[in-house]
Amino acid sequence: MIFVTVGTHEQQFNRLVECIDNLKRDGIISEEVIIQTGFSTYEPKFCKWSKLLPYKEMVQNVADARIVITHGGPASFIMPLQIGKTPIVVPRQKKYDEHVNDHQVDFARAVAERMGTIIPVVEIGDLGGIISHYDETVAEMPSEMKSNNASFCKQFESCVDELIENLH
Repeated sequence: MIFVTVGTHEQQFNRLVECIDNLKRDGIISEEVIIQTGFSTYEPKFCKWSKLLPYKEMVQNVADARIVITHGGPASFIMPLQIGKTPIVVPRQKKYDEHVNDHQVDFARAVAERMGTIIPVVEIGDLGGIISHYDETVAEMPSEMKSNNASFCKQFESCVDELIENLH
């Protein structure tokens, strides 16, 4: 199963929701897909979906999923990491009216570069290939990072501090 979450940000993320629905329609994704669509206006036709889900259901979906795909909000991709999953992170972008700026793009790139624990996808056209080669990609990632929560948290905190510092 693939679980997709766009979080609870008040702007739509139709670009991701529609892309996933089309990948399912076209057979690039063959397994079951559940999408939490948030404030997106696109309604999937080929995937199960809900606008919002109770927290316990979110955790269960993440635990049950083979692949977790999230937007670039830290709370959304930290949960899969805590459960031992390597999330695909698709950051929201200002040019698509998905967020007020591109901080999710910058943040996802910084976490991927420094931590090596997420798979960022900035160009939505790359998502099908990333999903198709997910297992191989994860297998090539540094194994010492997969279950090293303390090290991740320390490095993540440092990364957040540096990004906040750079905003001032």
